[in-house]
Amino acid sequence: MIDQILTEETTERTVLVGLITERQNEAKTLEYLDELAFLADTAGAVTVRKFLQKLDYPNPRTYVGKGKLEEIRDYVEQNEIGMVIFDDDLSSKQVVNIERELKVKILDRTSLILDIFAKRARTANAKTQVELAQYQYLLPRLTRMWTHLERQRGGIGMRGPGETQIETDRRIILDKISRLKEELKAIDKQKSVQRKNRGKLTRVALVGYTNAGKSTLMNVLSKSDVFAENKLFATLDTTVRKVIIDNLPFLLTDTVGFIRKLPTHLVDSFKSTLDEVREADLLVHVVDISHHNFEEQIEVVDKTLREVCGGAGKPAIMVFNKIDAFRHVEKDENDLTERTRENIPLDELRRMWVARLPHDCVFISARTGQGIDELKQMLYERAKEIHLTRFPYNDFLFQKYDDADQEAMGEGL
Repeated sequence: MIDQILTEETTERTVLVGLITERQNEAKTLEYLDELAFLADTAGAVTVRKFLQKLDYPNPRTYVGKGKLEEIRDYVEQNEIGMVIFDDDLSSKQVVNIERELKVKILDRTSLILDIFAKRARTANAKTQVELAQYQYLLPRLTRMWTHLERQRGGIGMRGPGETQIETDRRIILDKISRLKEELKAIDKQKSVQRKNRGKLTRVALVGYTNAGKSTLMNVLSKSDVFAENKLFATLDTTVRKVIIDNLPFLLTDTVGFIRKLPTHLVDSFKSTLDEVREADLLVHVVDISHHNFEEQIEVVDKTLREVCGGAGKPAIMVFNKIDAFRHVEKDENDLTERTRENIPLDELRRMWVARLPHDCVFISARTGQGIDELKQMLYERAKEIHLTRFPYNDFLFQKYDDADQEAMGEGL
């Protein structure tokens, strides 16, 4: 039963539900639902409609109010909807109550992301990490799986098969969580040995919001064929490639992307993957500048790096990707309305961010190759600084190689 829940495919027509609160205005809620729709599409579902309700806080029983839930129920019944996805995490009690009313499958944001993770995982490492995250998510929600036995209450003289089965499942899950953690410890040790075996080469890690173009950039810089797709979480497995720019070799790592409202325990499951970020000498923060709210995506990544990746304070290069997809609306000179992201031209954004950031930044298109040479030069200079810090007596090699015929150098970009 548990395995069935963890592997069940999501292919239904779905509707999305979000709340407008004091902390989250309507524009923000709609943006989050757009991202949720992208997640649903990535998982294979078709979003038919989005429902919004304004509340001070989520209803502890049904997330939305009674009237809104009835509205959603009527729409689900009339339009052959097989699944309803909520933009926030739901408690076990909320799921049971909502399922009882709507009589369709109920998912929240985390369970949807877990479904995508399960489909995207390819290596044994990623599959183990996803499985651990799934069981950790499932453990506090066991009650919803046994609502057909809810009349069997616990207590003196009332210990029926329902409670016994829940306790059995809980022990099974706890045992599996313990086993998976041990497996990940072994994987961590193996990965640590692999990192030590790479010698003292400079390590560069690509980080960024999911679907920012990290894997595409990885392919351009390393001339490899890392899987890249216009979907969220196209990459879960860490990929490491050796890159040589002019005479200087370094290791380039592609990592899992970040996203809003990603539970900490989910990120913790990917500790061995994020260790590549923790141990990197240089971070390359890839940003999708064509996204209308890329500034918040930058904040999400920075916050995640500070809280769970230990990435704060590391040397970094900010790479604004997808300039070929950047669009803006020309603002009339007589228009006195407030300037927004939509009507600021790319050149002005470029000057603004170059002046604002304390470290290097570059504007590129990994798809068309625009700006890649400038990025390579930045990577070369930063990797060279790190290399000379470790090997201060090798500076003459750079002068020698810089003046040499590049064809005699062998492999290079």
